Amino acid sequence: MSERTCLSVILAAGEGTRMKSATPKVLHKIAGLEMLGHVTRALDAAGAGDKALVVGHGAEAVSRAAEGFAPGAETFIQAERLGTGHAVLAARAAIARGYDDVLVTFGDTPLISLDALAALRAGLAAGADVVVMGFRTERPTGYGRLIADGDALVAIREEKDCSDEERRITFCNGGAMAIAGNSALELLDAIGNDNAKGEYYLTDVVEIAAGRGLTVRAIEADYESALGINNRAELAGAEAIWQNRRRRAVMLDGVTMIDPQTVYFSHDTVIGRDTVIEPNVFFGPGVTVGENVTIRASSHLEEARVDEGASVGPFARLRPGAEIMEGAKIGNFVEIKKTRVEPGAKVPHLSYVGDARVGAKANLGAGTITCNYDGFSKHFTDIEPGAFIGTNSALVAPLTIGAGAYVASGSVITESVPADALAFGRARQSNRAGLGKRLRDRLAAIKARRG
Repeated sequence: MSERTCLSVILAAGEGTRMKSATPKVLHKIAGLEMLGHVTRALDAAGAGDKALVVGHGAEAVSRAAEGFAPGAETFIQAERLGTGHAVLAARAAIARGYDDVLVTFGDTPLISLDALAALRAGLAAGADVVVMGFRTERPTGYGRLIADGDALVAIREEKDCSDEERRITFCNGGAMAIAGNSALELLDAIGNDNAKGEYYLTDVVEIAAGRGLTVRAIEADYESALGINNRAELAGAEAIWQNRRRRAVMLDGVTMIDPQTVYFSHDTVIGRDTVIEPNVFFGPGVTVGENVTIRASSHLEEARVDEGASVGPFARLRPGAEIMEGAKIGNFVEIKKTRVEPGAKVPHLSYVGDARVGAKANLGAGTITCNYDGFSKHFTDIEPGAFIGTNSALVAPLTIGAGAYVASGSVITESVPADALAFGRARQSNRAGLGKRLRDRLAAIKARRG
């Protein structure tokens, strides 16, 4: 299709009242990416050319969000909501530039597939003037039916207008449509609003084109490609479909998941082969995991990188800026934020490390805390290679723990420690003979008096 020019008109002006949200419908997310972003990604994968984004409700928010995933899209405002045909014509100026193909999609159909979009355009390339995306279902109630005469599509009939025979049709309207550019404006302008709602329906293009002797065809797509999202329950359903697709793809790419249904990916998660993911793991946006990594149960990762041979968890949290390098170990109940953990380093359990470097083969004992925030600014802790931090130590940034240095357990370290030094940052222990028993007896007497 690369020799054919294409304009993709994306309808994203709906209010989405059934979402019951201040957020415009098309900006609700699946796998961490706005529904509109999923649509534009599919269009890009299909080589569907320039984009015209038709917005209405929440226009500013939608346009601003689109800059992130569709930076070249041209925005058009549908000031009044007078139907889908009227919405497409909001992009008249773009359509009039003269593309070979005009592809109309909807911003609330996040699972539309590359294959469906490619088939729509292929129909135009084969000589059709209008191509409609359809899907088959054994439960067609509520969907518009595709009325065909042999290979030709002659009408899209809404269910309330169908005859009893037409209601038995299981080939239904999937929404997306491709129109030959040289006849697009003429057909769109011919749409009338002589209906109960007084609106201009894009679906009328089929009957108009067929009545003029033009070639109208339908292509068959999977049900998911036509799945429009109108409420939070449907949003969750689409999320489940997306996650199942992604889980299968990841496993087929060589990743082991012990309990796939409990693992959740984001739209941009990258997982290397021979990695093992245990149950109840959540990948937020921006995570890259290398090969031969183990992500243990109940861990949460976001905007983090885990390199080859490293292990994370169980019950670990990697926050934005965490870099876990080759062979490093992040253990149970450990939180890492904006920190580079270098090859072979270990943070085995019960620690918080933020705004820091943990040098190669350094070891942080249980309960190690970097005190990185003073209430106004964040400060850096540099733990150099081979350093050993004893259990239950607090490192008060900014400071450096030199290469090969030891920090004694239970220390509060407020000054840098030279390489190979041993640092104590705790009060001297004092034992008072018999005082423990006297204290215990006094407390017991007080408790007895209080009843």
